[in-house]
Amino acid sequence: MEARANLKYARISPRKVKFVLDLIRGKDTDTAMAILKNTPRGASEYLIKLLNSAVANAEHNFNMDAKNLYVSECYVNPGPTLKRMMPRAKGRGDRILKRTSHMTIVVKEKE
Repeated sequence: MEARANLKYARISPRKVKFVLDLIRGKDTDTAMAILKNTPRGASEYLIKLLNSAVANAEHNFNMDAKNLYVSECYVNPGPTLKRMMPRAKGRGDRILKRTSHMTIVVKEKE
């Protein structure tokens, strides 16, 4: 049995999130939470809330034991990109791409 949590339209680039997700993939939830709390990256704040949500879903919806959970899957997909303009010299404009992310964390119980 598995429990999952999704976060959509987070205003952070998927590339920045992927670095942090690679650190917690396959770890038990206590270790993953400790890693996230001590990682000085912006994506850590989003992922702490997401991991807490996945653990709560496992406990409440599937009656799993929180001490036996581990992060079986975690991935990030790009969301829609916001296009903005920045004024430049000689009346020109440059496009600024503000990227968004869809993050997913899946937790399972150890056998």
